[in-house]
Amino acid sequence: MTEAQAAFVLLLPFLATYTLFLVYPFFRGIWISLHDWNLLAVAFNPDAKEYVGLRNYERVMWGKNITWGAFVSPVLQFAGVIGIGLSIFLRRMGRVSRVTAIALVFASALLFILPGLHPGEGGRWYDRRFWPTVGNTLVFVGWTVPGVTIASLLLAAALNRETKAMTVYRTLFFLSQILSVTVVTLIWQIMFSPRQGLIANITETFGGSPVIWLTDENFAMAAIVITTIWWSLGIAMILFLAGLQDISKDLYEAAALDNATGRKAFWYITLPNLKRTITLVIVLQVILQFQVFGQSHLMTQGGPNDTTQVLVRYIYQTAFRDSELGRASAMAVFLFVIMGGFSILQFVMGREESQ
Repeated sequence: MTEAQAAFVLLLPFLATYTLFLVYPFFRGIWISLHDWNLLAVAFNPDAKEYVGLRNYERVMWGKNITWGAFVSPVLQFAGVIGIGLSIFLRRMGRVSRVTAIALVFASALLFILPGLHPGEGGRWYDRRFWPTVGNTLVFVGWTVPGVTIASLLLAAALNRETKAMTVYRTLFFLSQILSVTVVTLIWQIMFSPRQGLIANITETFGGSPVIWLTDENFAMAAIVITTIWWSLGIAMILFLAGLQDISKDLYEAAALDNATGRKAFWYITLPNLKRTITLVIVLQVILQFQVFGQSHLMTQGGPNDTTQVLVRYIYQTAFRDSELGRASAMAVFLFVIMGGFSILQFVMGREESQ
């Protein structure tokens, strides 16, 4: 047996498992999204499904008499224009590669175009809840990913010392990662309680009025973001610690000779040498946080008034509460495309920075 054949035999169990539990379900989901597939009806009669092509995607993402306007969502569309201009400027200044500039222009153009779509006179979205739910998910990811990345990086930098106390602190900060989502949400439901919660007690101590976090439309999403950041610090902190310990101490010693210590050393030595780790953490967090479900489901049940309804929870409700498996699969494919797009963009930018 040759080395190639031996390697294939050793890889075969993994490849079989991967294909059975990941590749096949993925393509099966795409196939289901092309059908009118009632979960209960098909369970009793496999022939009850009907092929409808892209109709589920149209029902989810489109509507009747949809038009486009340049000032429908001025904040997001203005941010898209700024992004296009900034991308072109950075390319002309030689700060980014052509591939990165094209990717940034494409992402900024989508930010300008997509929010401008809206129902015209007498029109309506076929699914009124889908795009607001996507917006909630983007807001959640937009706050959580930078929060986890920055907090875990600063925490790792503070704990990057070889002492017994630091080992204990690392363990304590990592403990939240091993808790289940049920335990985490229970802890933070108590923390956010306006009667007995720690946050309410601190607020009252300083003469303020307790905030009803989980039922206030202005604070419910913030509560979920805070909970998720606290829960997600552990793995990101460990990755940053590994990256920090991989940086040669000679660099810091050489910088100290030029009086570059503390913040200067962190900015000019630590951060440039952690670019790959930062990219890895961001990509992992984007993929993870787009799949948020338990925090929204257990803490707020998607409320109040759908302000914390996220895409995975909406997919779950559509599939198992409404039995519309075809439409739910179409939303799942959309989620996969969004996650893949963000991941590719981060990898392209990370590769550019490392060159």
